[in-house]
Amino acid sequence: MQIGVDSSRAVDNKRLFVVDSDEIIRMALQFMLHDENEAHELATLEAAFEKAREWPPDLLLLGLALARERGMEVIATIKAQLPGAKILLVTDSPADPLAQSCLQAGADGLLPKPLTVEAVRNKVDALLGRRRQVFIPLHAV
Repeated sequence: MQIGVDSSRAVDNKRLFVVDSDEIIRMALQFMLHDENEAHELATLEAAFEKAREWPPDLLLLGLALARERGMEVIATIKAQLPGAKILLVTDSPADPLAQSCLQAGADGLLPKPLTVEAVRNKVDALLGRRRQVFIPLHAV
């Protein structure tokens, strides 16, 4: 099902990897993004690095739990393995000290929960350099 899809974005061929140890978050993000992007959900960074050999991503959405498991060097590792990819951290709170440390280490943005289709697509589009159309409800005119 396509929800509010802009056809120019759907043919843009931006590749996204959603890497998170939480299967539900991975699948939800992949579902929210697959209409306008080529979105792949992966459970581990190793799987992402393997897939990137054939098809490198433009953006990697990384669950903060993986950064917590691996430590701060995970950002540098991702930047070294996927030099052209931006990193968007999926976090419970933007005020989380680890999330802020990851930003300082080179992550490109934070995606706080709760996740909504509009917020996720807007943040992803911003990091991919896409402009979002602003819709004004008819009753507001």
